[in-house]
Amino acid sequence: MQVRDAVEADAGRLAELTAAPRDVMRNLIHDRTVRVAEIDDEIVGFVSFDARERTVHITQMEGTADACSRLLEEPMGFAAGEDMAVELLLPESNDTVQAAVDDAGFERDGTGPTFDGTPTVRFRYDSHR
Repeated sequence: MQVRDAVEADAGRLAELTAAPRDVMRNLIHDRTVRVAEIDDEIVGFVSFDARERTVHITQMEGTADACSRLLEEPMGFAAGEDMAVELLLPESNDTVQAAVDDAGFERDGTGPTFDGTPTVRFRYDSHR
């Protein structure tokens, strides 16, 4: 599995993975740090994140279980280098990403907001523990 920076040409595949409009994914690529995981030149997952106020915020992650596990290394590595924590919100029903987050050592940090009627859970990882 290869991980690389996302480029605008990836917006269509990211839209397929998320059921979001292509324009939304194109804007995400421009506005955030976005890494994609590929196997044989096929994108099998992605993670987007940004950093502010001593925390790296994972804003979106989709993909296969293996891709999610590998992609978590990107924001976690950045956070470790900057002595920052990592946070993300996950829909309660996203078992694939939640398994990767649990395996990476994230801890539940309460409930998050509800998006479009879907409850979320907040997860946090402290790189300096």
